[in-house]
Amino acid sequence: MGAEHTAIPKEFYAHFKIFHELMAIKVREILLVSSPYDAFIMEEDGSLASRIINEYSGLNLSHPPRVTRAASARQALNRLNEKPFDLVITTPHVEEMDAFTLGLEIKKRRPQLPVILLAHSLRGFYPPPEGRNCGGIDKIFVWSGNSDLLLAMVKNVEDHLNVGFDTRRAQVRVLILVEDSPVYYSSFLPLIYKEIVRQTQAVLGVGLNEEHRLLRMRSRPKILLATDYHEALALYRRYRAYLLGIISDTRIPCDGHLREDAGVTLLSQIRREIPDLPLLLLSSASENRQCADAIPAVFLDKNTPDLLGELHAFFLDHLGFGPFVFRHPDGTKIGEAGDLRALQALLPSIPDEALLYHAQRNHFSKWIMSRSEIALASKFREVQTDDFGDVAQMRRFIVSSIQEMRKWQQKGVVAQFKAHSFDAEIMDFVKIGLGSLGGKARGLAFLAALLRQDPSLYEKYPDIQIKIPKTLVISTDGFEAFVQANNLRHLAAGEVSDDRVRQAFLAAPLPDWLVADLEVFLSQVTHPLSVRSSSLLEDAQFQPYAGLYQTYMIPNNHPDLAVRLGHLLTAVQLVYASTYYEGPKAFARNTANKPQEEAMAVVIQELEGDAYGDFFYPAISGVAQSHNFYPVGAMRPEEGIAHIALGLGKTVVEGEKTLRFSPAHPGVLPQFSSVDAILRNAQRHFYALRVKNYPDNLNFETHSNLEKREVDEADGEFPVATLASTYVHDEHRVRDTTSVPGDRILTFASILKYDGFPLPGLLTDVLDLARRGLGCSVEIEFSVRLSADAGIKSEFSFLQIRPMVAEEDRLEVQIRDREERMAFCRSGQALGNGRRVDIADIVFVKPEDFAPEQTVAMAQQIGRFNAGLVAARRPYLLIGPGRWGSSDRWLGIPVQWKDICGVGAIVELRNAALNAEPSQGTHFFQNITSQGIHYVTVTEGSTDFIDWSWLASLETVAETTFLRHVRLPRPMVLKIDGRRSRCVMVKPLEETDPETLAEDDRCRPANFET
Repeated sequence: MGAEHTAIPKEFYAHFKIFHELMAIKVREILLVSSPYDAFIMEEDGSLASRIINEYSGLNLSHPPRVTRAASARQALNRLNEKPFDLVITTPHVEEMDAFTLGLEIKKRRPQLPVILLAHSLRGFYPPPEGRNCGGIDKIFVWSGNSDLLLAMVKNVEDHLNVGFDTRRAQVRVLILVEDSPVYYSSFLPLIYKEIVRQTQAVLGVGLNEEHRLLRMRSRPKILLATDYHEALALYRRYRAYLLGIISDTRIPCDGHLREDAGVTLLSQIRREIPDLPLLLLSSASENRQCADAIPAVFLDKNTPDLLGELHAFFLDHLGFGPFVFRHPDGTKIGEAGDLRALQALLPSIPDEALLYHAQRNHFSKWIMSRSEIALASKFREVQTDDFGDVAQMRRFIVSSIQEMRKWQQKGVVAQFKAHSFDAEIMDFVKIGLGSLGGKARGLAFLAALLRQDPSLYEKYPDIQIKIPKTLVISTDGFEAFVQANNLRHLAAGEVSDDRVRQAFLAAPLPDWLVADLEVFLSQVTHPLSVRSSSLLEDAQFQPYAGLYQTYMIPNNHPDLAVRLGHLLTAVQLVYASTYYEGPKAFARNTANKPQEEAMAVVIQELEGDAYGDFFYPAISGVAQSHNFYPVGAMRPEEGIAHIALGLGKTVVEGEKTLRFSPAHPGVLPQFSSVDAILRNAQRHFYALRVKNYPDNLNFETHSNLEKREVDEADGEFPVATLASTYVHDEHRVRDTTSVPGDRILTFASILKYDGFPLPGLLTDVLDLARRGLGCSVEIEFSVRLSADAGIKSEFSFLQIRPMVAEEDRLEVQIRDREERMAFCRSGQALGNGRRVDIADIVFVKPEDFAPEQTVAMAQQIGRFNAGLVAARRPYLLIGPGRWGSSDRWLGIPVQWKDICGVGAIVELRNAALNAEPSQGTHFFQNITSQGIHYVTVTEGSTDFIDWSWLASLETVAETTFLRHVRLPRPMVLKIDGRRSRCVMVKPLEETDPETLAEDDRCRPANFET
């Protein structure tokens, strides 16, 4: 049995949603019935309502109840008819009837409504005279001016109402108090509750945020009050499996009579059945200490002047709320641990005999139970020391179980960064500051919670470590404090160059508190890091700002912490600076947003991958989308699409050469349709981070510290050896191996053809989970680390998730035959749906003058045309070859958003000059589609076409070396049938009004049939 104890099964880890279900029945409305005199006596130092509120806030408890007053019995009964109450508190002397009669009347109307009698003295009614029907009163308490009693009364009612469900649902612990005297339990119960609440708060603070601390307070032990032997025995039997301990008076009623030793009899019976259950015997007679020793139980003299101190000691020493004290069997102290982290650290060095001593007495289980880690405590309690082959095996089980639990405790939780308790080993997602996470980090936090709530991916792919890289987020208040302290807000407005913004931000110091926290973070983390933007508006569905801000990579392995800290601070400053760059500001002008209102959070993540020589990179980076805008063959749009590349993800998101495939059809690769196509389209370069032999002053401006490497240069490195094939010149053939001589070609055959890593199936499941979670089409960025060691799992890491603009089109657009005949442009691969009748300007790259080596100059010329058209408020059609917005100038024209921000529609030409795959996985493409800009791909030589001779005949407004700007006499009509991805751009005719054409489009609501 012991050999199987390696980790805690996931079903033992209660998700935080369980805590939402606990304490479901709350006392929110209290009806207080009292005569003016009783009210005066009890409220001499303030009203009951305000005292209850003060007690709740003083103990950091939520939702204090509201108190409604009634001065007479009749008024109280009328109030009960008017609104629901959760609790009635009545004083003994009430006008028109006594409290016992009122209680009976209330029970006739509301049998389940708790009624408490609160008196400032028991004289005259307790014990009740013989024959008195006390059935209307559930409990009697004595008011001594201590407002703690009010909290205890309310919480005790809630505990009795919730204990049944909460113990079954979450194994919440139960503490039973056995005391018959209202005077004693009225003074004793508040002490117990205050101690329970404070001790529970003290042990729940490590690593969690405030929301989860409040939720977990609901799992504090329930305190049940019994007033006689048989009631106590019944509670013990009902909740035996959940007991934390029992506190009992020595003299309690049994069979209707007070018995001097009934409490001793009760605890002795329980001790025989549960040998290690904490028991406390109370008595006003000090000689009963011998009875306690005989049970054995802890003894507490009711007359001791330090009653609270001794009760506090019982909670710390016997109920597990204090530090865990390691002792030798003879009682000699070895050391102590104040929390689970310290316990885990001490366990390896504890002597075998001491470890056995604590394990045999269930000390670990009790101590962990007090920290509301009920699943782990229950697991430890079920295991006996003789289940293990030796002490070493038991030690490994205890340490690994605690470590696993601490990791699961943090999963799906955004924990608040605290310098004194930060633990990089187990904290997966941590936040500095109290501001917003920003869009990118918010998406990751949602994904972390989604993965915790739905473990199906872990279960289906047990041999893959599916995760989100360890993440630290600097919330937006860091940016706000930085900008305000250094007076940088003015840079958001006006025409300020990116270089001027960059220099101003680099010259401004970051807040001292932020620098101090980042230094603590780096003192524990020496892994390569990515430093990424997470603005408030980033990754929103209809204005994603994708790729407009900066990302930087740093090696973070320099032996000098000060050097590493300097690198990180520079990266953060540069990410902050990108908030005010021209690109985001130009994009904002197309939305309702104002640049000066933008705020930036920063995501600092451990970089995924491995070191190979001087470089660090993952085997695969990619982007996957749940909606495929360009399905071919048997592919369907809803099956999604993926773009993958060797190395870091810059290759993918900036539109360089990648491999495009549908996860549902991984064998269908149009890019690799022939040997020549493979040679032409395969990835030749990749990005990696240099982690050795780099200068102290990193070059942040060149590829964000990355280096562009040749695939051939990495021939001997494991990812290339695994993912590449070999081109054999003599055979003009590509072989799926790297064991033969020849040129290495990245085909990813081991993944897509031979299932060496189940990427297609995993992406299908991941996209489905994410789409259901977001409720719309989604895009994810990911990386894959392939393990060269069969004993170590390969890893799939989520880097980003964002909504896509791929909703079902609501209008059905019909394109008629005569419009096909009148069109100057026709395409079978178009994005969008509907029509435009406001475009009369066309800017196009002259086919006869196109030169691939001049694409950078073309981008600059387009920017100048764009500026003039934006100033004139004239939307335009842009036509050019290759992949728009690609950072690889050999695949297309590398425009940025600021260069084309006034465009109304874009045509991407695929022809002999540039036959790149359509833009789909890039940040540029995401921003284009989010703006509702129609994006049309024209593959020349197919059924698509552009009438170049007609375009050449139009009036020329302006011309450059590579571009021509022409203007139509009347606006054209652009129509896209989004359901069939078809587009026509219709020539304006002198006799045809474009508005008439538009009205004749027969655009009507689509008929959505099930």
